[in-house]
Amino acid sequence: GRGRLKMAAPRQPPFGHVEAGGAGAAPEGLEAVFPREVGLFADAFPEETRYGFCGHVLTIAQHHGARLGVAAPVWEAALTLCKYFEKQKLSFWGKKVIELGAGTGIVGILATLLGGDVTITDLPLALEQIQENVHRNVPAEHSARARVCALSWGLDHEEFLRDYDFVLGADIVYLKDTYPLLIRTLRHLCGPHSTIYLSSKMRQEHSTAEFYEALLPLHFTSELAYRDENENINIYRVTSKRNS
Repeated sequence: GRGRLKMAAPRQPPFGHVEAGGAGAAPEGLEAVFPREVGLFADAFPEETRYGFCGHVLTIAQHHGARLGVAAPVWEAALTLCKYFEKQKLSFWGKKVIELGAGTGIVGILATLLGGDVTITDLPLALEQIQENVHRNVPAEHSARARVCALSWGLDHEEFLRDYDFVLGADIVYLKDTYPLLIRTLRHLCGPHSTIYLSSKMRQEHSTAEFYEALLPLHFTSELAYRDENENINIYRVTSKRNS
């Protein structure tokens, strides 16, 4: 896609990997048969990609494999949302922001670099990847403004603040069973002055349009803010009905 500089994926050890010769290294004979640095038997292969948005170059690691599944890659809907922030010259200075289903964390990281006080959330298994990307991209002096924590929709949403200034989500509307949980979570997080930006690939087989056209309007005021015809991605700007 545009705004994207592709780099050759460096050969890096997967999470929890101990370099040969380190603590817990395999016996020498075994090491010769299964050379660890090749990573042939790793359950994930890391890829590193660079993206440029709003004057920042982000280096994002994606650990592809069965463990992370859909949480591993940078989805096009996330890049479209980042491009939208750039186009709209959105500033998050001094704003309380939360990202749901962050995956790699690219959207929440950009919001942090644009001045936000950001809570980047996903299921527990994705947090290590997000934390790695925060460390790579958020300068140490701003790291207090990028918190990474687990949030399972409909379960522990009440442990989070109400009335965030911005709630962000990229490609999080694809599992029909989770739609009521997502609505419940959004209702908790959003006050009368909150703005939600949801960027979604409009997949027919996942009833994505049904979420936006039937479910969301029951609880929120929603408008189509941007459409990428080539990628079939919509960005919705959503606010509480209590606004109107």
